[in-house]
Amino acid sequence: MNERKEIPLGNLVDVVVDNRGKTPPISEIGHELLEVNAISQDRRTPDYSKARKFVSEETYKNWFRKGHPQPGDILVPTVGTIGNVALVEEQRGAIAQNLIALRLKSGVDSKYVYYFLSSSLGRDLMLNLDIGGVQPSIKVPHLLDMTIPIVSYEEQKAIASVLSSLDDKIDLLHRQNKTLEAMAETLFRQWFVVEAQEDWEEGIINDLIEFNPARKLAKGEIAPYLEMAALSTDTFNPDGWYPREFSSGTKFTNGDTLLARITPCLENGKAAYITFMEAQQVGWGSTEFIVMHPKEYLHPFFGYVLARNQEFRDYAESCMAGSSGRQRVDINHLRNYKINIPPNEKIYSFNSLAESIEPKLHSNMEQLKTLKTLRDTLLPKLMSGEIRVL
Repeated sequence: MNERKEIPLGNLVDVVVDNRGKTPPISEIGHELLEVNAISQDRRTPDYSKARKFVSEETYKNWFRKGHPQPGDILVPTVGTIGNVALVEEQRGAIAQNLIALRLKSGVDSKYVYYFLSSSLGRDLMLNLDIGGVQPSIKVPHLLDMTIPIVSYEEQKAIASVLSSLDDKIDLLHRQNKTLEAMAETLFRQWFVVEAQEDWEEGIINDLIEFNPARKLAKGEIAPYLEMAALSTDTFNPDGWYPREFSSGTKFTNGDTLLARITPCLENGKAAYITFMEAQQVGWGSTEFIVMHPKEYLHPFFGYVLARNQEFRDYAESCMAGSSGRQRVDINHLRNYKINIPPNEKIYSFNSLAESIEPKLHSNMEQLKTLKTLRDTLLPKLMSGEIRVL
């Protein structure tokens, strides 16, 4: 049996890539500047779509003291989302302050180290390094002193291969769902906005959508519960619902679309299309959700595609009222969003498209759930040595 050793992480690291501890000069275009929000527990790789700042070619070449992340590097936030890590798989972008890249020595499998750090074992070790303050934070020397279990290089590769194969399947299903959603959103805009004809009946969105429809749920009844954090900014499927005794909140059922109504969740794009519950089951969640359900002659998925439409989102943001930092959408204002009512043939075409897309999205979501559960079950067992692959 291969020997397992506890070794300081720093003994495995060749280079720590960081910047100068301050924000570099920002450009309107150029190389993406990755910040801690691009590192998520739900993604193996950094989310470059979260980059909102850029650096020029000159800044990229000359400002950063230790270069930039390379494939195989592990990105670790040092402030904020402590415990999240990401594996770099392409030469792309620069890193902002509060984010470092660990480049490992030869003879160490970077995927193995990434999977240990992303496991519950690794996350707990990093969280224990928190020095406190306004935000969670860790010091790089403390991180490098943290000990991790190391096995032979062959077993490192074998463990990483098992977990990578699951992650690859998860990534593929995510990409398939994003493609399906993008197709529906593109056709929605083409059919209902770009090709809108002058002779179409003028109306408002309240003619097509019922907002916050009545749903019955008895006080004290156990039902699926969704927090705002469960809503995604880029896909239909919420993550992390759980049974909870109903007290007071927004009620919804399958076929409903949830739209965040509070800042900054609305601006960040939080929305969901509900498919995960049993037939006729009612769930509940944050009072900061707006529930949208299309009228009977429209497929329910229409509500979700509308919620992702940029023109509608811009209008929703213009409907916000309240004190700075805690603004909420005025639903009565939102109901008056102007839209041309499409003729029946356009409605039939959209319904047919949605009828084909929704089952695929839901099926992929169920597979994702199964694969994530399997990965999350195997990960700590492989890293602790409870399960051996060689």
